[in-house]
Amino acid sequence: MKEILRFAQNDKKADDSKNIEKKQNMSRIKVELRKDQIEKIGEICQSFNNEPGELINVLHKTQGTFGYLPAEVQEVIAKNLNVPVAKVYGVVTFYSFFTMIPKGKYPVSICTGTACYVRGAEKVLDEFKKELKIQVGETSADGKFSIACLRCVGACGLAPVVMVGEKTYGRVAPEMVKDILAEYKD
Repeated sequence: MKEILRFAQNDKKADDSKNIEKKQNMSRIKVELRKDQIEKIGEICQSFNNEPGELINVLHKTQGTFGYLPAEVQEVIAKNLNVPVAKVYGVVTFYSFFTMIPKGKYPVSICTGTACYVRGAEKVLDEFKKELKIQVGETSADGKFSIACLRCVGACGLAPVVMVGEKTYGRVAPEMVKDILAEYKD
C-alpha cells in the first residue's frame, strides 16, 4: 500500500511540476492587447462595479470573452479592480477552470473520474491524442481543438464521458472518436 501511495504522490508531483513549467513558459509569451480589448476588460470589470470581491466573476466573464487569461489581461483586471497582480495570478493558477493557455475553438474534455476511468476513459483519451496529434493541455496547430482532462462531469451513468465545448457525449468508445471529431470539421 505504501508503494501505491508513493507512486501516486510522485505521479502528482510530476503532473504539478509539468503544469508549473507550462504556466511559467506561458507567462513569458507576450500578448499585445489592442485598445478595444483593454476597453472590453474595463467594461467587464465595471459590470461588477470594479469590486475586488468580484474577482472570480470578472475572471470568468473575461475568459469567456478572450478564451484564456494571459498575464497582460490579468494586469488590466488587477488595475481596474485595484488589487495586486499577484492576487489575480494566484486565483487564475489556483482554480483549474481558468487557463493562461489558449484553448482550441472546440475544447475536448475527457472525464477521467473513477467511473469514466474504469470504463475506458484512458483508451478514449489516447485515441483523441492520436487523432489530433496533440497531448493533454495542448492546442492543435490549426487552433481548432485542445485536449483537457476533467475529474468528474456528474454524468457517471454515461461513462466514459467526453465534452466538446458544451456538448456532452456519453458511453464513448475509442472507435467513436473519429466520428465525434468529424462533427467539428469545417
